[in-house]
Amino acid sequence: MLIRRRRECESCKRRFTTYEYVEKTPLMVVKNDGRREPYNREKLKMGLITACKKRPVRMDDIDSLILSVEKAIDSLNASEIPSKFLGEEVIKHLKELDPVAYVRFASVYYRFEAVSEFEKRIKELVPEEDKK
Repeated sequence: MLIRRRRECESCKRRFTTYEYVEKTPLMVVKNDGRREPYNREKLKMGLITACKKRPVRMDDIDSLILSVEKAIDSLNASEIPSKFLGEEVIKHLKELDPVAYVRFASVYYRFEAVSEFEKRIKELVPEEDKK
C-alpha cells in the first residue's frame, strides 16, 4: 500500500511530497513437523481448485473462500500461524461450499488411510433427519 504525504521543510518552508510504503512482515505457516514456510495464496488456491475439480464451484466462490480464510488469519494479528489453523479454516468453509470437494480436501488434509475415515466424514454431512 502506498501512502502519499505533503510535508513542509521547517527551515526553508518549501513544500514537498513523500511516498511511503507499508511494509508487512510476511506471514509464516508453521508445519506439523516444525518447519516454517511463507504463506502462499496460490498454493492454497491450487489445492482448492483440485478439490473442486469437475464440481459446480465457480472460481469466484473459491476466491471468496480464500478471502474468508485470510480474514480469519488477519484477525489473529500474528506473524506465524499453525498449518492446522489454516487447514481447519479451509475445511470449515469448504464444507459449506461443496460436500464432495470437502471430502476430497479432507482426505488429503487428514491423510485418510481407510474407507472408514471417508465414511465418518460423509456421515457428518448427512442431516439428522436423513439418517433415520
